[in-house]
Amino acid sequence: MAKADKPEQPASSRQKYRRWILLLTFIAIPVTIFYISPIVIMMGASEGIVTGSFLLYIVLFVLSLFAGRIWCGWLCPMGACQELGSRLIKKNVKEGWPNWIKYGVTLLWIAAIANAFFAAGGVQGVDPFYGTINGISVSSLQVLMMVVMIFTGIFVVAFLTGKRGFCHILCPIAGVMVLGRKIRNLAGWTALEIDADSGRCTDCLTCSEKCPAGLDVHGMVRKGTMENPDCIMCATCADVCPERVIRYGVGKGG
Repeated sequence: MAKADKPEQPASSRQKYRRWILLLTFIAIPVTIFYISPIVIMMGASEGIVTGSFLLYIVLFVLSLFAGRIWCGWLCPMGACQELGSRLIKKNVKEGWPNWIKYGVTLLWIAAIANAFFAAGGVQGVDPFYGTINGISVSSLQVLMMVVMIFTGIFVVAFLTGKRGFCHILCPIAGVMVLGRKIRNLAGWTALEIDADSGRCTDCLTCSEKCPAGLDVHGMVRKGTMENPDCIMCATCADVCPERVIRYGVGKGG
């Protein structure tokens, strides 16, 4: 069957739930953004305070040891921002050096946090609600405008560079979680993963076309290597494959 004649695959229930979850995380930004923001971590560090976002990132690193970048695919409001506007983003991020920028950003960010704590005389306290008012992050019009500008910038990066462009190129959370996944792959313990039976692939390319991160999933299937640092563990490829070639589940790796 010609590619132009290929029937549209209906969204699976799992993907419908995933998109609803992403929508809810996006709507909740006025409450949650200070618990997520890498900027707030640095602000707290300058006062020697371990913030809620600092604690969250520790949790995300541990999570990545067992589930890869599942946070990025299912819960991250920054990712939600890019996916909600995905109809306006037609291209994929080019492979190569742009995808390495986030690791430099991550190293600089971690170094800045360490330096801020050092300048503050070390850890002075822990405040999960740092910067919030009664637990709410956005408490004024000025803060709201700042958040709108940040998320507009995230979307513009994706619009200019490709699907999930901010995640590919600039996100420090991505760098932290990629490190966790690399550790898991070296250790080889049981974790959430994606694998495929390349012998059953019919080369329909649906997996690559529907990947919200714009990855060459078809190429990964054909090479027999489904591990990719920019995979957000969303399971879209497994859910849209008409031949059920791709499996999303717990495994030992290899």
